[in-house]
Amino acid sequence: MREIIFDTETTGLDNKLDRVIEIGGIELDNHFPTGRSFHVYINPGDRKVHPDALAVHGISDESLKDKPSFAGIVDELLAFFGDARWVAHNATFDMGFMNAEFARLGLPMITNDLVTDTLALARRKHPMGPNSLDALCRRYGVDNSHRTKHGALLDSELLAEVYIELIGGRQTAFGLHSSDNRGETAETDDIIVVAGQRPRPLVPRLSTEEIDAHAALVAKMGAKAIWAKYEPAK
Repeated sequence: MREIIFDTETTGLDNKLDRVIEIGGIELDNHFPTGRSFHVYINPGDRKVHPDALAVHGISDESLKDKPSFAGIVDELLAFFGDARWVAHNATFDMGFMNAEFARLGLPMITNDLVTDTLALARRKHPMGPNSLDALCRRYGVDNSHRTKHGALLDSELLAEVYIELIGGRQTAFGLHSSDNRGETAETDDIIVVAGQRPRPLVPRLSTEEIDAHAALVAKMGAKAIWAKYEPAK
């Protein structure tokens, strides 16, 4: 499964008037970063960067003068995303701007079923919060010390690490994905899972001395002890 962890920076907060000026994206394949990324700055035309937005991302009008328009990068953007899921933190904001840009060019919108919002995931997993990207980096030990201002590619890189933790941590990359088909298997070098069951029992970790000590304790408890109903592990 391909996913693109992405972020945008904009001239302001109103997607009907403001424009996207930076897009960054990181490709994941089955939750592994592939090393492929997308990054572009965009000229917003006659829309100026709001001072409040400038304070957040530091992208000035002057720095965008020689950059391509959204129409100039849209083919490259859509080719990179392809059939992947779109994954963003507070995706309602980013997708509102992206779909507004697509609409200006007469292109189809990206529907909600193709989008994952990591903020919504974080709020379900950590309902007491806080769940900003910086807060989640602290929670999961993701180094964001070099993040002095928002930047679409840097934020995408940080979010990719946070997202992997949100969906279960690094073990999700081991190929232990659930299957809708009973009897299907997922394998690693030494683990096989079949339809939620373990076909090979784990090797007992109790020593002989521990088993004998447990048996002696159960014997002292008498015949009514619940442990007497179970055969000790061999």
